[in-house]
Amino acid sequence: MFHPLPVWLGLRYTAAKRRNHFISFISVTSMAGIFVGVTALITVLSVMNGFETELRDRILGIAAHATITGLQAPVENWREVAHTATENSEVVGSAPYVEGQVMLVKGQQVTGALMRGVLPEREPEVSDVDRNMTAGKLSDLKAGEYGIVLGADLARYLGVGRGDRVTVVTPEASVTPVGVLPRLKRFTVVGVFEIGMYDYDRSTAFIHIDDARKLMRLENDGVTGVRLRLADMFRAPQVADEIEGRLGRQLWVRDWTQRHQNFFQAVRTEKTVMFVILALIIAVAAFNIVSTLVMMVTDKEADIAILRTLGLTPRNIMQVFLVQGSLIGVVGTLLGVVGGVALALNVGDIMPALESLFGVDLLPSDVYYISDLPSVLELSDVVHITLLSLGLSILATLYPARRAARTQPAEALRYE
Repeated sequence: MFHPLPVWLGLRYTAAKRRNHFISFISVTSMAGIFVGVTALITVLSVMNGFETELRDRILGIAAHATITGLQAPVENWREVAHTATENSEVVGSAPYVEGQVMLVKGQQVTGALMRGVLPEREPEVSDVDRNMTAGKLSDLKAGEYGIVLGADLARYLGVGRGDRVTVVTPEASVTPVGVLPRLKRFTVVGVFEIGMYDYDRSTAFIHIDDARKLMRLENDGVTGVRLRLADMFRAPQVADEIEGRLGRQLWVRDWTQRHQNFFQAVRTEKTVMFVILALIIAVAAFNIVSTLVMMVTDKEADIAILRTLGLTPRNIMQVFLVQGSLIGVVGTLLGVVGGVALALNVGDIMPALESLFGVDLLPSDVYYISDLPSVLELSDVVHITLLSLGLSILATLYPARRAARTQPAEALRYE
């Protein structure tokens, strides 16, 4: 496709010192623009991948891969339901739960919370709470002792620690001779957990499932539902449909992609938008190649004419400038890939160094879901970005190369 002579001439034109230094400046600027664009795109997409992965892992560390609930009533026969669900080979764990919204009171501090009653011996099958305890253990929850495990930020807000007592207020009221009064119960803090996600650490509390039944007035061993953990979380929709088909119409099976669909869809949309915006940097740099080569063709018209008279065809002339323009794109892209990969792999160490240097908290935990900067470098992203950059660079060389190929020797040498 490329004759050695046009390739050699293209490389010689790129490396040679030019009389017009402005052309050299635009060439370097184009190469630098591609480098910056590719580096930024790889780094940003890696950080977006990291955020998505970290959020998914943290959310599913406390939320279930799939949840079985009753349509309009509690689940009475949860052991049979759990047994039926675990017959599916994809289900690796199951646990019942009782859930409700409550108010927690400690002195003058009052806050809402999601209270979840769990079986301590089965909860580790479906969540990572037990592995994220900063004080106490989940097994410290004993039936009838009314112990409670709080999220770290929730405990910090209430100003309580292990051994302290908090009052739980349920939305259901009790009718007494003196009127309707809210239902209250004193609980002892037996543990604190920290998932690392502010929304959960600030608003979630665990108690024993038997205590939760009494508090919520559930009878006949009833529970809110059964939570499931799957071997492959990404097959959750298919597994949920299979389990729902076995259980019948009185039970509803929802997977994590449905419960958090809007959230993860927003993350993917943001990733796509960031890709398009940062790809424009590469596009602008590629268009600078057009300017560089157009001025190069104008500057080298006499040389092109002499090469034509020596026997080079218009196709050969076109190849000369294709090589020159592509070389700018290739060098800029390769430098950008190296820089982007290096930055993406080390951004987790660079972020704390910058925070320490400037004395600021760039990602405060009470504002952002994640307070550090995770990064997951995916080969597919690097390949797509590389192909995009090289494609735009080669596309930018076509017009100047065709213009050079149409140069007429007689017209170019008329006034020489």
